[in-house]
Amino acid sequence: MTTRTALSAPVLAFTCAALLLQPALAQPAATPADNAVEYFVLDNGLEVVVIPDHRAPVVTHMVWYKVGSADEPAGKSGIAHFFEHLMFKGTERHPAGALDTAVSALGGNLNAFTTPDVTAYFETVPADALAQMMDFEADRMRGLVLSEDVIGAERDVVLEERRQRVESSPQALLTEEFAATLYQNHPYGIPVIGWMHEMEQLNRTDAVAFYDQYYAPNNAVLVVAGDVDADTVRSLAEASYGQLERGPDLPPRVRTIEPERNTSATVTLSDPRVGIPSFMRSWLVPTYRTAEPGEAEALDLLSEILGGGSRSRFYQELVVKTGIAAQAGAGYDGGAYDPSGFSIYGAPQGDNTLADVEAGVDAELARLIADGVTQEELDSAKARYLRGMIFASDAQQNMAQIYGSQLATGGTVEDIAQWPDRIRAVTPEQVQAVAARYLDPAIAVTSYLLPPATGAQ
Repeated sequence: MTTRTALSAPVLAFTCAALLLQPALAQPAATPADNAVEYFVLDNGLEVVVIPDHRAPVVTHMVWYKVGSADEPAGKSGIAHFFEHLMFKGTERHPAGALDTAVSALGGNLNAFTTPDVTAYFETVPADALAQMMDFEADRMRGLVLSEDVIGAERDVVLEERRQRVESSPQALLTEEFAATLYQNHPYGIPVIGWMHEMEQLNRTDAVAFYDQYYAPNNAVLVVAGDVDADTVRSLAEASYGQLERGPDLPPRVRTIEPERNTSATVTLSDPRVGIPSFMRSWLVPTYRTAEPGEAEALDLLSEILGGGSRSRFYQELVVKTGIAAQAGAGYDGGAYDPSGFSIYGAPQGDNTLADVEAGVDAELARLIADGVTQEELDSAKARYLRGMIFASDAQQNMAQIYGSQLATGGTVEDIAQWPDRIRAVTPEQVQAVAARYLDPAIAVTSYLLPPATGAQ
């Protein structure tokens, strides 16, 4: 994910749907109806989600476009992120900088981010400024002025951003090369910010075509979370976004499919700026949208059991018991639109070697595949997982992110509502089965980030 400025949490995975439990905990005096999430669609196709949260007179207003870097035309990498920048340029009604100035005057904040699947813009402001934010966002949804001067100047900005964020960072460079190896054919292997040589060629014609195709109400989701009610949001949305015409009807988001992987691969980067070696091993696995029933939930819990925190197997065995690792963990992005990565990683502690950590992580994974997990261990993981997400969701912006990311990638409000029960239904056999089915060392892709003159092992 890239952002105009630092943003703490990436688009949250489907797991954060446990947030549905949050209003009952945070607002014991409220009735269910007060906190009911509502969903409706305007006549021009704009989807709207309203998430009441009356703890403070504040709203988070987010507009999600169902387009990310994986939807870019061939040879135009970076244009989705380029547009994240261009959207802060002016319209005929609102000159460049007017939105930033207005939000700053309100004491609020705003930002935007691009992922492989979505591009989103948001403002957190006093509740009585909601109409003003809708006016700004609706105006730039179809009224952006894209002159040659605007395109050229902002292209220079994103090129410099790539130099600073990627070219100057060994970790970022390795991550880019790693993704390009993990994905042999799918556009998830292309960096969100774009390849430098293609970014340099982006022009006004590309920008106008991209804007006209994707920035339209029928390709967007509006999420309003905070001190609001659905009737007010509907009225304001119809008066602003509702006045826009539909854009072109877009075809289904069908992307290139990965071939079957039959080999393992490694990507190694040695750099004098690296002090502690580390490794990451990944496999392509299905996501909530593409998995067979129960598999994505089982992968989420597998990630938690193996490396989700201080109670995980990796941490307890490699950090606490043997002390060979400074860190060891696992991760799974179940919220992606297409098959995504399940990863395990680690770094050594003291005089221990990276090979020691790698062998320890592999041994723990092999033990789980061979012996499975206990019901007690799984129940504990479910409890930690759900509790963790509830605590993480105690923020209005997270609530908006959860619903926005789900609806912008093919999910529904009902999917979110059902998610906690689906997690609770996962069995030990399902966790063992997804580990055995997908985490085959013979087809893993491994990256090594090393100090100079250090062997990969």
